[in-house]
Amino acid sequence: MDKIRRFSFPVVTKMASWAMPVAVIAYPLVVWCGLKTWGIRILAPVLMAIFILRLLTFRGKLSQLTFFGKAIAVAGIVLVGTSILLRETSMLLYYPVAVNLLLLGLFFSSLRASQTLVERIARLDEPDLPPEGVVYTRRVTQAWCIFFVCNGALALYTCLKGDMALWALYNGGISYLLIGLLMGIEWIVRKRLRHP
Repeated sequence: MDKIRRFSFPVVTKMASWAMPVAVIAYPLVVWCGLKTWGIRILAPVLMAIFILRLLTFRGKLSQLTFFGKAIAVAGIVLVGTSILLRETSMLLYYPVAVNLLLLGLFFSSLRASQTLVERIARLDEPDLPPEGVVYTRRVTQAWCIFFVCNGALALYTCLKGDMALWALYNGGISYLLIGLLMGIEWIVRKRLRHP
């Protein structure tokens, strides 16, 4: 039994390490297509299995990221479980809202710590971060907090609106473009500050 566990668990963990982020990112598209094609009876168990696998296998580089990865898996399990119990598919739509709330909590709580989350991530590549870098990472953390408030509010609006196409478009496309845009702007600003 121990031999099987030692062999299979690393294999499952390795497979999950690349499959889980794809599944989480593709969640809006999976829900939209899944509800139209299979219905809740097939979709809910598939989603539940994905979230349970993520909960059991997620490991982050930082303890805060590991906690976040497990927290979003628990949020998914709760929403899918509630959807099954209430026989209400709309509960599945609130997952992007939960993710934004958890991200906001993660980034905002790090503003009260000695090092922000962005600073801790930056120090993985640059352990001797200069004082101006510390100030910059705090500003970036604040910018992400504002983003998650706005993005979460728009995600909530798409849930309340009840238009599945709008929900899938925003949460499965536009929100990712906005994340990419913010990351791109931050990268450009960082490069200019380092090499004026």
